[in-house]
Parts: sequence; structure tokens; C-alpha cells
Amino acid sequence: MNIEIANRLVNLRKQNNLSQEALAEKLGISRQAVSKWERAEASPDTDNLILLARLYGVSLDELLQTDDEIPKREAENNNEEEKTRGEYVNVSLKGVHVIDKDGSEVRVGWDGIYVDSDEEKVTIDKNGVFVDGVEYTGNWFKDHHREKFPMAVLITIVYIIISAFFNLWHPGWLLFLLIPLWYTLVEAIYKKNAHIFAYPVLATLLFLIAGFFANAWHPAWVLFVTIPVYYSLVSYFRSFKRDKKDENDDNIIDVE
Repeated sequence: MNIEIANRLVNLRKQNNLSQEALAEKLGISRQAVSKWERAEASPDTDNLILLARLYGVSLDELLQTDDEIPKREAENNNEEEKTRGEYVNVSLKGVHVIDKDGSEVRVGWDGIYVDSDEEKVTIDKNGVFVDGVEYTGNWFKDHHREKFPMAVLITIVYIIISAFFNLWHPGWLLFLLIPLWYTLVEAIYKKNAHIFAYPVLATLLFLIAGFFANAWHPAWVLFVTIPVYYSLVSYFRSFKRDKKDENDDNIIDVE
């Protein structure tokens, strides 16, 4: 926290006729914390910066505006060089563009998804799925989804977008529960084994959605009761199917 921003916090508080104690009470923090901000001895975290901006009726840019020059590294000759030399993240209405330090690149926009890594280039758009310029169908997805399909990356990008534009950091984090659900579902279908599917994660996700959005913690807890029911039914049908197969095999032997 530089002294210029600290002084701005003091002026904004006084303009709004607030004492340090009154401001601390509104933010749910101690007066000492407010005092440290205004003496430039500490900085507000992101949540408190947002609360301060809302309370004072200013934007975050106005709240944090400073005349200090932002230092530049000598290696940064232009924007393109910076993007290729280090991490780069750009979130806009057009989509999300991420470049990692190793040069891996992900672009997600209205026109599709583009992933460029050391191993291969993947493009998913209205024209289909292309890997290194070659079009692939379901076989590629079935055989390589666990290693190649960037579901975790896509969920993370979607989370960043909805959080940045719609302030849904919570409960947007629920999206991350879709990652194990996705991979275990595809694995379960591929191996024809419903035991693999992470049903407890699904029950937890539905319980949290019911609680957060409908305040229905009760009776939503009943969802957890369905977990042993699910696995019991899966075991029953697997056993039934196995017995049926053994019976058919015995019939074939008898005929022979």
C-alpha cells in the first residue's frame, strides 16, 4: 500500500462522515486494521477493496489510482514479447486467452476452443474436433479424453469468467465438482461399470445447490441416503447380469 492510496482512503472515509471505528464495524474488521491501511502499513485484501469501493461509490480503479510509474522489465519490448516470455491472461467479452510460462496456449471464445501445447494442437469449433489439423470423431475422444480433453482447464476458465463478470466467486466454485463427475462418468460408460461413477460427488453437488439456491438444506440431506442405495442397485444389477451370462454359458455347454 503506497502513501497516496492510504491518503485517499483517509479522505474518502472523512468525506463519508465515518470514523475508523464506524468503518471497521461496517466492514466487520478491527479499527486497528483500518488504521494500518491509512498509515500505509498494510493493504486491504480483495474482498475489503470491493466493499470499500461500494461503500464510497467509486470504482476500484478510482480507489487504487496512483501516479507511480509501473516498472517494466527490460525484456518487455512489446506486448507480444511479454505474452511469449511469461504467463499471460486476458479476460474480455470476446473470451479468455491464457498463455502459460512453457508456451502452452488456451483460447476460449464464442467461436470455439483452441489448445496449443508441446504435444499437439486441438481445435474444437462448429466444424468439429481437430487434432494437429486432422479431424477426429468419437474414437479420439473415447480413447484420449482422460489425457487430452482439457475439462479441468475449461471449468477453470468458465469459473474465472463468471466470477470476474458476475461476481460469482461463491457459489461458482461448485463448478469444480463437475470435473470428477465428468471423468468418472465417461470412464464408467467406457468400461461399462457404474461403480466407477463418483455418485457421492453428485449427491454432494445437488445438496449444495439445493442449500445455496433454495435454502433447502433440509430435506436435501436425504440425497446422502441415496448413496448406499445407488451402490446396492449397481451391485444387484451387475450380479444379475453376471448370473444371466453364466446361465447362458451353461445352456451353450449343455447343447454342445
